[in-house]
This record gives sequence, C-alpha cells and structure tokens, in this order.
Amino acid sequence: MKKELIAGLKASFEEHAHAADGVEFWYARDLQKLLEYDEWRNFLGVIEKAKVSCTASGHPCDDHFVGVNKMVLSRCST
Repeated sequence: MKKELIAGLKASFEEHAHAADGVEFWYARDLQKLLEYDEWRNFLGVIEKAKVSCTASGHPCDDHFVGVNKMVLSRCST
C-alpha cells in the first residue's frame, strides 16, 4: 500500500475512535463503513476472522471484542 493511503486510513480510523474509562475502542458499524462494506452480514465474517486471529495470537478474545446491541428505531408505521 502507498504511504499516503495508509496515512489517510489511519487518520480516518482515529477520527472514529471512542474512549471510555481510558480505553480506546471502535464500533463495528463504524468500521464497516470505513472499510466500505455495504452490508452488515458481509462484515460479520470479517469480525469472526479478527476474533480467530486474536485468539491465535494468544490474546483473550473477550478482552478485545465486546458485544454491543444498539436499538434501532423502526421507521415502519403500524
């Protein structure tokens, strides 16, 4: 990858970082858009591969991947 592209991606990722209690983190939905995945179901495979890599490298997966459920307001009228 070209250095300019890498620098741009890094800046974009840093702009989308969140912090709580001194811990930096990213929401998967934000990463999905940054990595240009149009559909969540396609991005789920990426998350699963990242979890496998995390575990294979000797890091506890639960320390790095936390399930978060955001409520989505329905636009459907009943």
